[in-house]
Amino acid sequence: MGGKGSAKRKVKSKKSGNPQKQGQGRVGAGVRNDNRGAHYERSQVVTNGSMTATTYVQQYAPVPTALDALPALPQEFTGRADDLAFILGVLDPERPGGGPAVAVLSGWGGVGKTTLAYAAGHAAQRRGWFTGVLLVDLRGYDPHPAQAEDALEALLRSLGVRPEHLPPPGAGREVLYRSQLNAREAAGERLLVVADNASALAQVQPLLPPGLHGMIVTSRDALAGLGRMRTVNRLQPEDAVALLQAALKKNDPDDVRVGEDPGAAERVVLACGCLPLALQITAALLAQDPGQPLAERADALSQTEGVLDGLSDGHRSLRTMFDQSLERLSPQEQDLFRLLSLNPGPDIATPAAAVLSGQPQAATERLLGRLAASHLIERNPVARGRWQMHDLLRAYAHEQAQAVKARGRDPRRRYEQAHTRLIAYYTEHAAAADTHFHPPGSVVSSRFADREQALVWFDAERENLIATAHTTPQAGRALGFALGFYLDWRRRLQDHLVIRSLALDACRTLNDTRNEASAWNNLGNVLQELRRFDEAHDAHETARTLHQQTGDTHGQATAWNNLGTTLQELRRYEEALHDHETARTLYQQTGDTHGQATAWNNLGTTLQELRRYEEALHHHETARTLFQQTGDTHRQATAWGNLGNALQELRRYEEALHHHETARTLFQQTGDTHRQAMAWNNVGTAYRGLGCFEEAVEAGQQAVGMLVEAEDWFRAGEGWGELAMTLTAAGADPGKVRDAWNESAAAYARVGADEEAAASRAHTDNPEILEE
Repeated sequence: MGGKGSAKRKVKSKKSGNPQKQGQGRVGAGVRNDNRGAHYERSQVVTNGSMTATTYVQQYAPVPTALDALPALPQEFTGRADDLAFILGVLDPERPGGGPAVAVLSGWGGVGKTTLAYAAGHAAQRRGWFTGVLLVDLRGYDPHPAQAEDALEALLRSLGVRPEHLPPPGAGREVLYRSQLNAREAAGERLLVVADNASALAQVQPLLPPGLHGMIVTSRDALAGLGRMRTVNRLQPEDAVALLQAALKKNDPDDVRVGEDPGAAERVVLACGCLPLALQITAALLAQDPGQPLAERADALSQTEGVLDGLSDGHRSLRTMFDQSLERLSPQEQDLFRLLSLNPGPDIATPAAAVLSGQPQAATERLLGRLAASHLIERNPVARGRWQMHDLLRAYAHEQAQAVKARGRDPRRRYEQAHTRLIAYYTEHAAAADTHFHPPGSVVSSRFADREQALVWFDAERENLIATAHTTPQAGRALGFALGFYLDWRRRLQDHLVIRSLALDACRTLNDTRNEASAWNNLGNVLQELRRFDEAHDAHETARTLHQQTGDTHGQATAWNNLGTTLQELRRYEEALHDHETARTLYQQTGDTHGQATAWNNLGTTLQELRRYEEALHHHETARTLFQQTGDTHRQATAWGNLGNALQELRRYEEALHHHETARTLFQQTGDTHRQAMAWNNVGTAYRGLGCFEEAVEAGQQAVGMLVEAEDWFRAGEGWGELAMTLTAAGADPGKVRDAWNESAAAYARVGADEEAAASRAHTDNPEILEE
């Protein structure tokens, strides 16, 4: 038989030169070796005295196997306990339920999938589950990925199959591979196959081991259908810091930079996205510059522009890793990835992404799913239909978009048009949602079914909307007005301040005097909520002046109303009374019943501060009637509560309790949890007046719990103070009373409030400020 591995026989004949030796028989033998691991045996036989036959037999030594292929783990490996537990649960030969022992690890490039697979392999071997490990790198994201037949050849060689016994590429190799593994299993062996860096099912499926053998697959894509899937995420910050420290100490055991400045170390790892590859590159750069403080490195990495330049050490590059993933995508997928960098906020909904792409929503969703499967974006784990991108990938996508825009006028124009469409989408939807917060009788957009649906949309898009407001003056003006009611409703006061300030700046930039007056008014309102009363007063005075200049009587009425509420807080009650009366008169002139109701309500709260409770009752009853006429349930609740406050001051506690409970119910119906909390507080004080201390304590506790949750620390201070007085009146343990007063003081301290002045208020009044 021919072939490189067959025995070779060489026969040569010659005439004997010694006739005397004819007929004598002699056997001789010798051995020689070559450098290929083969040995040759020679034998000579002399017969009939005339012919000599020499035979050479070539025999190969046994081909060694490679069943200990796992590299040692880097000493900085850390923070993967949950992932390891998952993989070992899949590989455990005693696992419940059986099924293939195949774990598929996916995640974006540089997240540490390969090292995790090695760690799992070592752990499984320590448990005695496998007698050997086969390792193959499929190079799935290289320009020329390994094909399945190449991987099968490498695995068969590792199993000890000689090259001359390898079948040609095709099904024969897969059959031989399974046969070899079956034979190993029959001999009592169990092998683990690690298929690293796969990019397609076709690379891996022929490698799936039969029987009791196990497999770990790593990929940047979600390869469904192979086995149990696990997404490998970034490290937790504390684990990332531990990795950075270990990597630095591996180079220099005396490197103490992490220990000396843990705050800067945390900044470094967060700038690296807690990504193991980025951390290892950063550690290498820090090792090359042992004098560089971590704070300096953190500052460099925190620069949005060029952040990826700081994540290359000459041998490894995060940008190259991202390039490899992007190049595998279709042109449409690549284009959408770049376009997503135009979204100003942290995540994006499928409809907004469709606006960016200019494609139908269903087609866009398919593209987004492919990007998520490639781990270039992620599905939002909380909100379905929303997609997010890590900051480093966002920086990379932005680079890619800028590169495309630089190719010429048409690409640049297309990206600018996409950005304009997205801004229009956010501003138009925000304006539509805002209509559900306007007074009854206002035009309501049909884009949202009701206020609840509008709230859900606002909650989901809040960060995108605020970020969009920073993009252009037009967007700042539009969103500065559209977000106000919502942010006040949700008690997002810092966001509210930012958005109102942006609206004012935008109106000035655009020379929009009419809307500038309204912007000043709205800014004054949020300053009131933040208890910055002097600034609020100045803002409302400016609004009033601008409305007077433009001849806007209704705007003047609103400014007078809000000036009055500010003056109440400044304890300038006589002036406040004048301002609310002026507002009422102007609302009457413009025929605004709802505005009149607000002025009547605020006149009542001012009269209460002046201790003119009978008059206050009349004003609040008038306000309640007018709010009922306009169908404003929410402000009816406010009027009911203020009536209750006046009745308490008149010691008519039974009536007061009824009014406060009615207010609480109406606030609950309208979904205003903040005002519900204030109503609970008033219910408690009414119960205390009736001597029903158990009910009073329960209501007070409910109030402070809700106010703390809303982070309204001033009113939480009021609530704790009321609860302390109830506990005192009930003869409660002095320790509990003291604790309640301490909680009250702590809450006031958080907002820098005057505790004595705040505590002097027996209950919370509810003046109304008006947005424009």
